[in-house]
Amino acid sequence: MRHCPALLIAAPASGQGKTTVTAALARLHARQGKRVRVFKCGPDFLDPMVLAQACGAPVYQLDLWMVGEAESRRLLWQAAGEADLILIEGVMGLFDGTPSAADLARRFGVPIMAVIDGQAMAQTFGALAHGLATFQADLPFSGVLGNRVGSTRHGEILRDALPASIRWYGALPRSAEVQLPSRHLGLVQAGELADLDARLDAAADALAASADTSLPPPVSFAAPEQARPARLLAGVRIGVARDSAFAFLYQANLDLLCELGAELQFFSPLSDSQLPEVDSLYLPGGYPELHLTQLAANQAMAQAIRAHHQAGKPIHAECGGMLYLLEQLTDQQGRSAVMLGLLPGQATLQPRLVALALQQAELPEGSLRGHTFHHSALSSVLEPIARGECPNYRRTAEAVYRIGRLTASYIHFYLPSAPSAAAALFLPGEP
Repeated sequence: MRHCPALLIAAPASGQGKTTVTAALARLHARQGKRVRVFKCGPDFLDPMVLAQACGAPVYQLDLWMVGEAESRRLLWQAAGEADLILIEGVMGLFDGTPSAADLARRFGVPIMAVIDGQAMAQTFGALAHGLATFQADLPFSGVLGNRVGSTRHGEILRDALPASIRWYGALPRSAEVQLPSRHLGLVQAGELADLDARLDAAADALAASADTSLPPPVSFAAPEQARPARLLAGVRIGVARDSAFAFLYQANLDLLCELGAELQFFSPLSDSQLPEVDSLYLPGGYPELHLTQLAANQAMAQAIRAHHQAGKPIHAECGGMLYLLEQLTDQQGRSAVMLGLLPGQATLQPRLVALALQQAELPEGSLRGHTFHHSALSSVLEPIARGECPNYRRTAEAVYRIGRLTASYIHFYLPSAPSAAAALFLPGEP
């Protein structure tokens, strides 16, 4: 058993400012010399980029379905052995989804701090906090923080409306200095924000000035029981695309590939003219639609990836990586560009979200879990080898395509959900 102070940052709904508050807490305590480890509930790539910069350490996902209870327990136990504080950013509203952030907090006994947008609100703030705290039995609810408050006096009104049993964690002001800009898939990537550190420091300063920011009480985390995977990819060199067009990577996926024995070589489809010497390729999701001209112009890289495929070497492509493999991609402004042409079809960015769902796909290699989240619509004559299934409803069933050793889908797979199946996707030779 390991013990470490921990807090789960939740909210009544999306858009309340959970990421900003979690990042502010992480930066505040990290500046004080504490070792802070941050997790994100559920599938997300953009929030963890900001949170990692705030705390100075990689950010991992926790989820009772996609990651699984055993692996979530292992990650928390590991963090408790090296951290002074564990922060977990929730997903959507506190009780939204199955499983929800509330389910995760209850399962591991992590106290909940709810972030409530206090704009245009006074005493009703207390009623909303009371509802969150009492809606479900046995919920380890600790307190609330008021976000986007108009003034010090406004924050005091919100604080005084709380029942005595609910702790006041302070307030963050409604200020452009601490807001995090976003685009169609969520927050702007951390690497694109030149002033991100200034925003994080401003948020941390505001938090420190508003309330007692002492550490929450320690939480006990039990040791994991599951065995670690065998080195099924020993000696295999995997080229991983990583730049501003392809950056949606779970740190846990990279860790697993290394634990399986693989050697990772990172490259940029945007700027590199050749592939590193690799046996397999991993093309993750991202924003290829924002870099159409540069991707289409880099014909040296296009030819290198085509040659890799023609040589019968494995390629695993997810969402944006799959769009790069198509014959054509069109952005929201109607601009089109020719892509690699390894996967028959074309895709067009849509003004609205096309799909958002957890997915489980039964592949020849095994069953892998993950999620889908995209604004593009794809048209292809290729018959899929499998379709994902959603554990919560049946509306979303993403196709998984395969041509030779090329596997592509909108699904962002969480590879530790089935290590042997993940290894088979990248293992050279016949499938």
